Amino acid sequence: MADLDRVVTGCRACPRLVEWREETARTKRRAYQDWDYWARPIPGFGPPDAPLVLVGLAPAAHGANRTGRIFTGDPSGDILYTALYELGLANRPESVRHGDGLELRGVRVTDPVRCAPPDNKPTTAERDTCRPWITRELQLLRPTVRTVVALGGFAWQALLPAVAAAGWEVPRPRPAFGHAAHVTLPATDGGPPLHLYGCYHVSPRNTNTGRLTTEMLHGLLRTAARTAGLDPNGPGRPPGRSAPPP
Repeated sequence: MADLDRVVTGCRACPRLVEWREETARTKRRAYQDWDYWARPIPGFGPPDAPLVLVGLAPAAHGANRTGRIFTGDPSGDILYTALYELGLANRPESVRHGDGLELRGVRVTDPVRCAPPDNKPTTAERDTCRPWITRELQLLRPTVRTVVALGGFAWQALLPAVAAAGWEVPRPRPAFGHAAHVTLPATDGGPPLHLYGCYHVSPRNTNTGRLTTEMLHGLLRTAARTAGLDPNGPGRPPGRSAPPP
């Protein structure tokens, strides 16, 4: 996994995304004029043997594209990591910068598109070009991963072909996205199945309008963690491991 995380940071396969991430790093946002932006693809974050994986959309132009760590330095990350902390799945609620001491417990966070896109909207071609990275990540996680949460409809649609390529069966017709949607995907080799959950994205647009409330997010993450074999505890305390789901 460490090799994969290192190699992905050198990808330049999508010219539009490369141009945007680097242009954003040159112009910067006024509040971050003293920052040296990361301006490269973002690897996944969290232990390489995590039983629970959370999948977003793409790095934020002035968030992960600046800090070099997924869901770090932007409002969506503030919401997500605070929720993980309050469930005992992270050691701190703040997500400020790479190297700030944040650790995830039993959880890995990743994106299907690794570069910040203009207007936060990758094209279908860019999504598909980036797919081998998340497919390989899921293949490496296969011995331990039991549950994946798609944060938003884009992540759900991007995940279905990736999990199929990584060794799980996706039914036809493909399952539809929705908050708290749940589908169990059998392994093609007879191994443990994969539980896929849908969750509205943790964007300010959803949380500020009440489409995704704190209670909804906590409830979904708690259910997903327990399905993955984790037993979420209170703030700052590491989760226990419960019996694996059937």
